[in-house]
Amino acid sequence: MTQITFYKTTAGEYQGFICDGHAGYAVHGEDIVCAAISILVINTINSLEEITGEKMRVETDEETGTIRCHFVNPPLKETSKALMDSLVLGLTQIEKQYGKNYCKLTFEEV
Repeated sequence: MTQITFYKTTAGEYQGFICDGHAGYAVHGEDIVCAAISILVINTINSLEEITGEKMRVETDEETGTIRCHFVNPPLKETSKALMDSLVLGLTQIEKQYGKNYCKLTFEEV
């Protein structure tokens, strides 16, 4: 299962997120759920960097399927918030369609 945890302040400001694990929907190389999650997460990180210029620390581990993203200078710009909201929306739809056995979102207050 891929577990995605979003970290937000009490005011609802994004602080970062962790995407951890492989979905396990199908064998490696044929897992459409894992591929969809990866595309959404990586595209969001790339967009935050290239389009909005958001400063962040990103760590990845392909073997474990872990992507950590921590925002250096929160609060985020409005365009960055929209990108993060879009990521949450896309991942929520994957979670609803394929189930929490493959994709599970959580939100933690920091």
